[in-house]
Amino acid sequence: MNQKNIPYQAIWPQKFHAEKELLQKLFGDKALSIEHIGSTAIPGLSSKDIIDIAVMIDNHEDAGLFTEPLKQLGYTLHSSSTERHFYIKGDPVKYHLSITYANRGGFWVRQILFRDYLRSHGDLKKEYGDLKKFLLKNDPTGVNSYFSGKDNFVNEILKLANWKKNQLYSEYISEKLKKSEMLSDPKL
Repeated sequence: MNQKNIPYQAIWPQKFHAEKELLQKLFGDKALSIEHIGSTAIPGLSSKDIIDIAVMIDNHEDAGLFTEPLKQLGYTLHSSSTERHFYIKGDPVKYHLSITYANRGGFWVRQILFRDYLRSHGDLKKEYGDLKKFLLKNDPTGVNSYFSGKDNFVNEILKLANWKKNQLYSEYISEKLKKSEMLSDPKL
C-alpha cells in the first residue's frame, strides 16, 4: 500500500490527547510518561496521518501485561524488541503505540530529543520534511528506503541534540532536572 505525507493537521494534537486519556486510564500509575512523538507531534511538519505515541513504563518485564487490555482499545501487537513493544491500531492504521522501558533501551529518549529539536529549529524541520517527501517519491510504500533514507538525518539531529548512546530514561530525566535547577538558581 502506498503511503503519503499530508500537510500538518491541527487536529493531530487533539487526537493524541484523546488517545492519551484512554491510555492513561489503562496504564494508571504504571505509566511514567505518555508522549506524542513522530512527525505528527511537530507543528508545521508534513506527515503520514498516523499518530505516534510512546508510553514509558518502569520495567520491560511488565510490558507484556498490557497486550490484552490494549486489545480492548483496538491495538494489536506488531512487534517487540529490547527497546519497546510496538502496537498498531486501526484499519487503515491510525495509531502507533510504543511501550518503552525506563530500565532498558534508548528509544524514548531518542524520540523526545528528535521531536523537541525539530520543534525548535524550523530550518531543520523544513529540511526533514523535504527529505521525507523525496524519499516517499522513491519508495511510495513508505517502508524500505523511506526509513533507511532518514537514518543519516536523524542521527545528525540526535548529535546536535546531545544524545548519548544507550542513554536510559532515568539518566535523561536526571540530566534534564539538573539543567532546570541550574537555570533557576540565581547564584549561577
